[in-house]
Amino acid sequence: MTSDFTQLLPIYYKRLFPHQLMFEWLSRDEKQPNGYFSFREFSFTLKDDIYIRYLSFETASEMEKEICKRMPYKIDIGAFYTLKPKNHKMAPPGGFRALEKELVFDIDMTDYDDVRYCCSEASICHKCWRLMTIAIKFVDECLRTDFGFRHLLWVYSGRRGIHCWVCDDDVRKYDQSIRSAICDYLSIPKLIDRSGKRGMFPANPPPLIYKAIYWIDRHFNRFVEEQKLFKEEKQIADFLKLLPDDATMKVEIKSIIENLNVKNKWEMIRKCLSTCSVKGVHKLDWEIMLHYCYPRLDVNVSTAVNHLLKSPFCAHPKTSNICVPIDVEKLDSFDPFSVPNLIQLNEDMNSFAKQKVIEDDVASEKENLETQKKKSDEYKLTSMKKYIDYFDQFVKRMRDDRLNTAPACSEKMDF
Repeated sequence: MTSDFTQLLPIYYKRLFPHQLMFEWLSRDEKQPNGYFSFREFSFTLKDDIYIRYLSFETASEMEKEICKRMPYKIDIGAFYTLKPKNHKMAPPGGFRALEKELVFDIDMTDYDDVRYCCSEASICHKCWRLMTIAIKFVDECLRTDFGFRHLLWVYSGRRGIHCWVCDDDVRKYDQSIRSAICDYLSIPKLIDRSGKRGMFPANPPPLIYKAIYWIDRHFNRFVEEQKLFKEEKQIADFLKLLPDDATMKVEIKSIIENLNVKNKWEMIRKCLSTCSVKGVHKLDWEIMLHYCYPRLDVNVSTAVNHLLKSPFCAHPKTSNICVPIDVEKLDSFDPFSVPNLIQLNEDMNSFAKQKVIEDDVASEKENLETQKKKSDEYKLTSMKKYIDYFDQFVKRMRDDRLNTAPACSEKMDF
């Protein structure tokens, strides 16, 4: 954490953080938005790692006031509870329970440390970010086509991971068993377990595997080159460990790897793998591709209804990067090293003429409204514009979808 972070965070919260949009996003009931929102849990992580849970707010303005007052280094969003979280100590035994929350997914780059050789731990680069691109494209398609989910908000964590918020109203009501079943559906056995034993790949893979291979195959040649799988001793040794006990095949693959005249070694190796005759081994090339590139979900984050997750538009204290939404339609052009950060945003604002300051106690009502409008539009002068505009459209689609389905729901209940 830098001194810039602590100095610039108050400016960001006061001038650019989309408080009203966040309120609209988390307010399900259009007729009584405050009623739903006030039962939502928030947590703040303050300076010196002071952690405060069970915060809740009645209105967007109250939330904004509290954020600007406390200046949290991190904001987490939790579930909708039976009671307002700020009153949880008043609940009788068993009376304070998490009822609803978006289905969320968390994919962290550190979970790929055994298959990425360019970086490790908290570090990332464009080479290993390819793994995140594959994960988003595959998981997004599965959630939309296999489950019919509509409102998926993908968010960059600000440092080394990605989050997905499934915001469909029906999904918010899913209990832990349904969330676990979805995670089980998206999970596959590891090729090599911790004991070194090979997993059993099905002779007839389910459609999920075909879908995963479709996305992985489009990136795998580049992945092989970027991670130097057949060029460095460590990578080659790790790759050979994935092969079954077939001496003839291993000798042939080693000769391919060592042959400097072979340009596309992976394609040559795939042909060799297809000749594998070891009992119980099927589609060995697929097994290897899945081992390296299949999405690695943090299941615990997804299954527990009461689990909190970092809010979009937080500023990461280690990088000062903003946790911005990711437009899946433009995913290939998303660059985690080009997202807005606090320093850049401050420079954006300073590059424009400063607006005249109007004191609230002497300003007219008209001037106050104009000043408030200018404040809410200030993000348009910064690199935050395309991200907040995207989030605004996402919230509007949710609202329109909810309004369009409301009459059908009413008729069903009346019947």
